[in-house]
Amino acid sequence: MLFVHFCVASKVNYKGGGLGKYTPKLLPLPGWAEWLRSPWQPGLEPEAQAPSLVTTEPAIQSEEMTDCEEGERTRWSMADDLAAAAMAADMDPWIIFDARKTPRAEFEEWLETYRPSKVPRFGNPHEGCGPVGWINVCGPGYGPDVKCGKDLQDAWDKLQNTGRNINYECVRELALNFGVTSGKWLMHLETGFKVDHAWRGIATAVVDGHLSVAKVSPFQPDTKHVICVYTQDFTDEESIMQTDAVIRSSGVKCLLAYKPDIYTYLGIYRKNQWNICPTIYESRYDLECIPRRSRVTNKITNLEVT
Repeated sequence: MLFVHFCVASKVNYKGGGLGKYTPKLLPLPGWAEWLRSPWQPGLEPEAQAPSLVTTEPAIQSEEMTDCEEGERTRWSMADDLAAAAMAADMDPWIIFDARKTPRAEFEEWLETYRPSKVPRFGNPHEGCGPVGWINVCGPGYGPDVKCGKDLQDAWDKLQNTGRNINYECVRELALNFGVTSGKWLMHLETGFKVDHAWRGIATAVVDGHLSVAKVSPFQPDTKHVICVYTQDFTDEESIMQTDAVIRSSGVKCLLAYKPDIYTYLGIYRKNQWNICPTIYESRYDLECIPRRSRVTNKITNLEVT
């Protein structure tokens, strides 16, 4: 079964009087508070919109860095639960800063107002807060290219019915055939200073044009935040390594894992029925090396890349 992810990014109007007081509205406002039906395909309703290449991770801690290192796996239906959580987050309103249409001078206020640790995932009705799926930044050169849809689903269903062993090479072939090559570096951070500091560095790199697009999950009690930083082609190892370098230069030192978006579209999360590891690179920051740098491992070949 193919899990299709949509994005309906509602305008979020900051009302003032403290962080976190915002509410979705349908009236256009100037600047970063404008109404956005979707940052990827404006004006399309959820039922009609093709799956977005940038709305793929649930706002819960859904991608553990030990995907393939766990002992006994639980029921593979857990992947269904993760896919459902991802869709729920994608369908809720997003808080978006689009550097293609918003002045750079407004960025600092937006960044401070919508710190991930201060934006509740499910809102606060007593303060007029609605649910928020993601906090998202689009760079000045960002240009989405959505190509997947029903044909991909049909091909995936057909592949499963052949009885072939489903592995990385099968999924990679599907991705190349249908032009679904985007992917993202994932990182999980505790709420508070850690996630706010990391998000500030990454979001700034996006607005300055060093990264294309990124998003972070809002606050949920007892749950880490996830930050996703996207690249265009998961088969382009050089580009993936360059993006890792930009992330590290922004001040992020935590463990990173890289996941092709095709896995999300096909419902392949951790503990899936095919025993496929959904992340293909892992980046660990070496604090003992001089100069300090990432050590990136290809999880398909188990070879160190850098």
